[in-house]
Amino acid sequence: MVTEPKSMDELVYFTRRNIKEGSVMAWVYRGDCPKCKKGKMGKPRDGKTGKVKTRATEYECPACHYTVPKDEYEDTLECEVSYTCPHCGKKGEAAIPFNRKKVRVFDEEKQKKVSVDAIRFTCAHCKESIDIVKKMKQ
Repeated sequence: MVTEPKSMDELVYFTRRNIKEGSVMAWVYRGDCPKCKKGKMGKPRDGKTGKVKTRATEYECPACHYTVPKDEYEDTLECEVSYTCPHCGKKGEAAIPFNRKKVRVFDEEKQKKVSVDAIRFTCAHCKESIDIVKKMKQ
């Protein structure tokens, strides 16, 4: 169902997390250019150094230099997940839309519930929700 990536160059997003007794590995492949259909969209590169601008707010096609805003582009992508469920312990795979939602989770440092961005999907076996929480700055 899902195909594991061979290189990080073909990905927009990748994470490997341990969640309680389970684990999650999630990745999002770069999409084709909506204009020319030849190149794969990616963050723009710096003209002098050739390095990728990691904090850029848009994605650019290397072939035709067509740009799309980050939020608009990421909503069209699909996140592929390989996981071991923390609730039932069974392994599974899923393909879900790549859009983060606000989720309330318990922060152990602050000892209260806080709202964070997360990709949420359900386990195919026990139907429990599993969240991939966006890493927060400490």
